[in-house]
Amino acid sequence: MVPIASTAPPPSTAQPTPPPQQGGWWHAYICPTHGVELEHDGLLSGVFPLGGARCRHGCRIDEPAVRGAWTVLAHQACARQIRALAGSTQEADRHTAVDLLTSYARQYAALGAAPHDGAAEWMLRGRLFHQALTEAIWSVTIGQAARALREAGHPLPVEVTELLRALVAAAGQARDALVDAGRFDSNYTAWLVAAGAACSGRPEWASGRHGMGDHVLAAVRPDGWEWEGSTYYHGFVLRAYLLTLDALPQVPVPEEVRSRLTAMAAVLDTLVTPGGLLPALHDGPYDRPPARYELDELRELLPLLNVEANQPRPVTVYPVTGYAVLRGLGLHAVVDFGPHGGSHGHLDKLALYLYGADTRWQPDPGQVPYAHQGWRQHFTSTAAHPTFSVDGLDQAECAGYLIGHDGRSVSVGCDTAYPGVSARRQVTLRDDVFIDELTVETDRPRRITSHLRPDVELTVRAGAGGSLETVWPGRQTLRGRHTASAAAVVLCRPGPGPADDPQRVRTWVDWTAVDATTVTFRSIYRMEN
Repeated sequence: MVPIASTAPPPSTAQPTPPPQQGGWWHAYICPTHGVELEHDGLLSGVFPLGGARCRHGCRIDEPAVRGAWTVLAHQACARQIRALAGSTQEADRHTAVDLLTSYARQYAALGAAPHDGAAEWMLRGRLFHQALTEAIWSVTIGQAARALREAGHPLPVEVTELLRALVAAAGQARDALVDAGRFDSNYTAWLVAAGAACSGRPEWASGRHGMGDHVLAAVRPDGWEWEGSTYYHGFVLRAYLLTLDALPQVPVPEEVRSRLTAMAAVLDTLVTPGGLLPALHDGPYDRPPARYELDELRELLPLLNVEANQPRPVTVYPVTGYAVLRGLGLHAVVDFGPHGGSHGHLDKLALYLYGADTRWQPDPGQVPYAHQGWRQHFTSTAAHPTFSVDGLDQAECAGYLIGHDGRSVSVGCDTAYPGVSARRQVTLRDDVFIDELTVETDRPRRITSHLRPDVELTVRAGAGGSLETVWPGRQTLRGRHTASAAAVVLCRPGPGPADDPQRVRTWVDWTAVDATTVTFRSIYRMEN
């Protein structure tokens, strides 16, 4: 696949000090004032930052939920460091890894069998962490470290062997709870299965009932998309599957399962820009440097599928999941028209996202850590997205549909975003321009607005005949000319940046036809030479 841009540092073999406390919910690691994820300081030290966790805007936050979230991140970082020590060529490093795993075994055993008593009622609870999902991710890394030590000829202490058994049992119990609740297709299940595989090496975690193979067929659509339609959770689940395969290399993978996994990788090949940008569709981090190791790990695991990346076509349509991707003229466009996407969906039907090879001109803004209800609601809202709105209201949770497509264009529609409103969007690669036509029809006079939502220093100027001229700078520069079929009012105003930093101010453009029953907003984009 095209390399996904990453600046993750190489692993070191520094000795970590795991924190003695249980972890909380990592999504609470967010500044309550500015809505940015807090800085990942001192994760290998075992000690919460003196004075509180740092916000990039100057705050220091020290409260129980933030301490619990930092502890989650610290345990995960320490587990990765133990894995690096276990895989070291230095015998002293491997002995240190054994000692650290033994310490973790004692800490985990001391927790007893009861689930974490600080977790919220809605959570599938773990023991060391609020969530069983977080515990499963940590367990995979612990299992990998133990396997590396065994392969290097280091016998594991009985306490570590008992820890692995306990983690396998916990993963099985949590998976069974999801099955009983009718939630087998949850992304949690993929990681619980990976934890069982990594900590046991037993083939049933891949090929048995409710194993990886069953989950792939339940959670991944035939077009290759994980059912939620979120780029982040798509990669998150694929990474869990590949970790399961890595833990069980001797287990054959049925052709139908392998085909779905290959299709999942092909989705990423289609989405990623030539410069390595991966659109953050629906819930997921917009640009989260501390987690780029996840993309690095995914890229390292993809050779397990033993397939070569195909050159994406100019137009690729996923009619069930509801995305169309157009590539050409130096431009990379994504149209969102599919199902809402469950709890990770956004109110953004018929949104148009625009990227250059290395520039996010008009991206999906992503999502903040979930504990900040205000900013989470904002980044789910219609107003935050480059789509359409009626009377300033949010769209309903709804699905659009595919009208048609060919090798250069796509046409999609939605009739359920608002009562009495139908909308169509057609995007076309033509000669040296990209044409976008958004038509909205209503059953009575309404305020119909088309949104432009840049993450660049957008320049907007009035053009001839009521048109607009826009310049979208970056490593690549895009120019746009915009017209409306009905009288329209333009409002340029400051708006929040994407979810990596809502305090970054961008120019939002609301282009509104007042008291209209039908309007077509037409934009013609071309790359600046």
